[in-house]
Amino acid sequence: MPLRQKIVAIMISISIFIIIIELVRKRKLREEYSWLWLFTGVVLVILTIRYDLLVTLTHLLGAVLPTSTLFFCELIFLMLICIQFSIKISTLTNQVKDLVQEVTLLKSGKLLKDNLDCQDRKDRDTKSSQ
Repeated sequence: MPLRQKIVAIMISISIFIIIIELVRKRKLREEYSWLWLFTGVVLVILTIRYDLLVTLTHLLGAVLPTSTLFFCELIFLMLICIQFSIKISTLTNQVKDLVQEVTLLKSGKLLKDNLDCQDRKDRDTKSSQ
C-alpha cells in the first residue's frame, strides 16, 4: 500500500476514534454501541499498518483484490449491525406494548375507583337530603 494511502487510512481511523469518543461523551451514543465502532477503528488501523494481514485474509477468502475483501467484510459488518438493531427494536416494541397495557390497566383501575367514589358520594348526598 502506498504511503499516502496509509496516511489517509490512519487519519480516517483516528477520526473515527475521536468522533465516537465525542459522541459518547456528549451522550449521543450509548457506550454499549461505541465498543463495536471503536473495535472497527482498531481493525482498520491494524489492517492499514499490517497490510500483509489483509493480503493474507484476501487469499484465505479466495478474493482477487484486498479491496474486495474489505467490501465483503463491510457488508457482513453492516448485516450484523442491522440484525442487532432489529433485535433492539423488537425488544423495545415489546416493552412499549407492555407499558401501554400496564398504563391502561392503571387508568381503568383509577377510573373504576373514581366512579365508585362518585357513586358513594351520590348515595351519601341522597341519604342526607332525605
